[in-house]
Amino acid sequence: MDFSNHKMPYSPTSSSSSISSTPRPTTTTATTFAGGATTTSTTAATADPMHSWWESISRARSRILALNSLLPPDPSSSLSLSSLADSDQPALSFLSSLDAYSLFSSAISAPSSGSGSDPLCQWLYETYLSADPHLRLIVLSFVPLLTGIYLSRIHSLESTYAPSLAGFEAVLLAIYSTEVKSRAGKPVLAQIPDLSQPSLYHSPRNKQQRPTKPRPLVGILSAPLEPQLAVKSTKRPIIVGVALDCYFRQISQMPSWSKVELCKYAAAWAGQDCVCKNKFDAEEKSEKEYANENGAGYFLEGSNLSNGFDQNGHGNGVEIEHEEDVVERIRELKIERVDSGELELKGVRIPLAWEVLQPLLRILGHCLLGPLCAQDVKDAASVAVRRLYARGSHDLLPQAILATQSLIRLDNRARETAQVAAATSTPSNATTPSKAKKPEVLLVSK
Repeated sequence: MDFSNHKMPYSPTSSSSSISSTPRPTTTTATTFAGGATTTSTTAATADPMHSWWESISRARSRILALNSLLPPDPSSSLSLSSLADSDQPALSFLSSLDAYSLFSSAISAPSSGSGSDPLCQWLYETYLSADPHLRLIVLSFVPLLTGIYLSRIHSLESTYAPSLAGFEAVLLAIYSTEVKSRAGKPVLAQIPDLSQPSLYHSPRNKQQRPTKPRPLVGILSAPLEPQLAVKSTKRPIIVGVALDCYFRQISQMPSWSKVELCKYAAAWAGQDCVCKNKFDAEEKSEKEYANENGAGYFLEGSNLSNGFDQNGHGNGVEIEHEEDVVERIRELKIERVDSGELELKGVRIPLAWEVLQPLLRILGHCLLGPLCAQDVKDAASVAVRRLYARGSHDLLPQAILATQSLIRLDNRARETAQVAAATSTPSNATTPSKAKKPEVLLVSK
């Protein structure tokens, strides 16, 4: 891998989100990637906010024009990257363009892509190290595509004949190294509430006679990151997981086609399309039907709904539906293209370490339940979650089973709620005459 001694066209100063009335010092950083090592040199400079804003626009325009010279012409597309570069916000215009994403996707998906001399990988590497937040969003929007192609080729049966993937690894290492620097060797922690202490939402069952000081409970979401100079097989899951985590933190600004891309790869990573993915839907439907008939809750003590018998061996009247019933149930919930072959899956089955699966489930949770997510994003995420549930059931992964079950249940509830809301809403008919309202009488005192 050799992205050597490449000089930036502009100094990669980070753009400021707010404009102040006085100039302030900024930092100019020049970074090169040579032989897997990252070197950084810093010099101090002074620039006013207007100059910094214009420099950010010029840098984005220069990067897009540089990409335009690398992409092959597409006669079927009327897109002109130069027109996006001439807009008021070049980076955001490129980010919101489906044609630009498709053009880049088709070019980097070529069989010979991903090598150390790949100009597209070098463009992504230099663009991310420019430290411009809008340009970094462009690179992060391609993270599903990069990780999907990279992991699929690494774990493919034909990987022995595949070309070098050092270009993909350089981009992933750039994202990982930036995150290592921002975390400064500290882990990502989460404060866990002490349930023995009362709060606004609950009272403890065992009340203590003497109030004690709450004990701070801390959970580690991510261990401290270690600097890496190369993508080794033992460190590949954590490097890819960090890239997916950076994507998740900016997912509200990611375009919908990028989210669909990730859902397709996640469904393919899970493996074959087996009937186990519908097992939890069938069990949940059996629980609801049993609860409606007997006036009980969803969770029944002393019963095993997976085989229709209780602990004593007596039948409880609940049987798991056949696959046809499950398919009909999913169609009732309007989960599109779950059991049909219309959903184009990408990639191959890969080992799913928890470092990769954890941020992947967070992304799928957003795609399922995000209020602004398009319906095709929710449908693609629904397919991926059910396949990951089947994969977790086969591999006996308790964390994956519990997480995917929760997402499937939330997905079903959200779809049922949407169906009820659509059924109760009565749209007004334009042909039906409406009754004229009486004029309002206002009482005015003399």
